[in-house]
Amino acid sequence: MEPTTTTPTRNTRLIAMSDSVSAPALSFSGVSMVFPDGTHALSETSFDVRAGEFVTVVGPSGCGKSTLLRIASGLNKATTGTVSVDRSHLGYVFQDPTLLQWRNVQRNVELMAELEGVPKDERRVRATEAIELVGLKGFENKYPKQLSGGMRMRASLARSLVLDPKVFLFDEPFGAVDEITRERLNDEVISLFQRNGFAGLFITHSISEAVFLSTRIIVMSARPGRIVGDFTVPFSYPRSPDLRFDAAFAELSGEISHALRGAHS
Repeated sequence: MEPTTTTPTRNTRLIAMSDSVSAPALSFSGVSMVFPDGTHALSETSFDVRAGEFVTVVGPSGCGKSTLLRIASGLNKATTGTVSVDRSHLGYVFQDPTLLQWRNVQRNVELMAELEGVPKDERRVRATEAIELVGLKGFENKYPKQLSGGMRMRASLARSLVLDPKVFLFDEPFGAVDEITRERLNDEVISLFQRNGFAGLFITHSISEAVFLSTRIIVMSARPGRIVGDFTVPFSYPRSPDLRFDAAFAELSGEISHALRGAHS
C-alpha cells in the first residue's frame, strides 16, 4: 500500500486517506501535551477519525495514548494544537467501569442521561434499550458488587450508549477481564459499531484486539508520543472469532508488532 505523510517504520502497511469527503467526527491537529510537572506526554500529534471508522492506538506505556482521549473529551487541555469534536454526543468508556456502587444497573445506565437533563421517562426507555443491547437484560436491579467484571464493563458501555454518541472513546476498557470475556466484549463492541456507525477511538496494549476491532491502527512512539506507523485493517465486518487464526491476520499483527518494537526504541 502507498505511504501517507506520516513517518513510517520499516515494513509498515500504511492507510490511504478516506474516500469520504465529510468532515471528520474527531480531529487532532498538532496536539502536544506537557504536564505541570514537566512530563512531555505528546508531541505534534495529528490524525482524524471519521464516522464509520474505528481507529485503535497502540504504543508503549506512558506514550500519551490515554492523554489523547482525555484531551478529546475535554478532561485535559492540550498544551499546543487543536482538537475538533462535538462533545455533546460523546461516549467515554474508562479502564475501570466507574459504576456507582449504591445504584443498580438501571440507575447507573441512566446516569449520563440524567446529568444531561433527559426527562425521566425518556432516559428510562433509552437505558432499557441500551441494557438489552449489551446483553444485561434481566440484571437491571443488580448492584455492581453482584456483577462479574465483564458485566460491569457492559453496564459502562450501556451508560454511554444512552447518549447516542457520534464519537466513542474507549480507554483500554477490557484489560482487566479474562481472555474469553475480552473476546466476547470485542464481539459486542463490533456489533454496536456496526449498528450505530459512530467514530470509534480505542486504546489498547493488545495487538490482537486492535486488529480484530479496527478499520485502522495507529502506532505511537515512546514518550513524548508521536505517530510512527499508520495501518489499514482490510477485513470486512462482521468479523468471525476465527479471523484471529487467519494467516492475513497473523501477518498484519506481525507488522504492527515490528512497528511497536521500534516504537520502544
